Amino acid sequence: MLKPMPSLPRIILMALLPAGLASSVGAQAGHAPSSSPYRDILQGHSLTFLVGSFAGNGGKLGIGPHHGTMYGVRYDIRLSNPMQVGFSGTRVGLERFIVDADDSVATRRKGPVSQSLVAAEMALQWNLTGKKTWHGLAPYFGGSIGVAFAGDTRADTSGYRFGTKMVVGPNVGFRLFVTRRLHLRGEARQSYWKLKYPSAYLDEPSKQPGT
Repeated sequence: MLKPMPSLPRIILMALLPAGLASSVGAQAGHAPSSSPYRDILQGHSLTFLVGSFAGNGGKLGIGPHHGTMYGVRYDIRLSNPMQVGFSGTRVGLERFIVDADDSVATRRKGPVSQSLVAAEMALQWNLTGKKTWHGLAPYFGGSIGVAFAGDTRADTSGYRFGTKMVVGPNVGFRLFVTRRLHLRGEARQSYWKLKYPSAYLDEPSKQPGT
């Protein structure tokens, strides 16, 4: 069963999006087209270039990858007026701590050291204003599911490996349409994955017996 880390990583995304969604002026009932705060967003596809900040503390021991910068790309397809699905691939340059299971409790944690992570995710997005914007804004909420891969850290001899993890998490954000074909995306996301600690961490440190 998937459980969150004690202290969960957080992702803040700011993305510049060449929307690829031609926009035509529309109006709500009771407003003249020229004065309406609402504008139509036509159904279509979009490509988003992502850059963001990844936070967190890596779990109880700090050995999970955390704290870094993320880069990626996301492709969206509109399914209906309020709903769209997105597929993303990201690479994150992170850091983590190394715990030497044989060292004394006071000095066993070393680092941080660098560790990169690659993730592939699918996201469902619910647009609160449907196929329209309000004063250029299109707020949304949703969730994502995917997998994350991280390579081994050579300096770590404890047996810990991040490996491949399932990643899930809710998100909330907005799109701000700067022009009819260009908008900015801001998103906050909470990511969940499960860390598995090696059995060596449960053994008595050879350099500090009796603890």
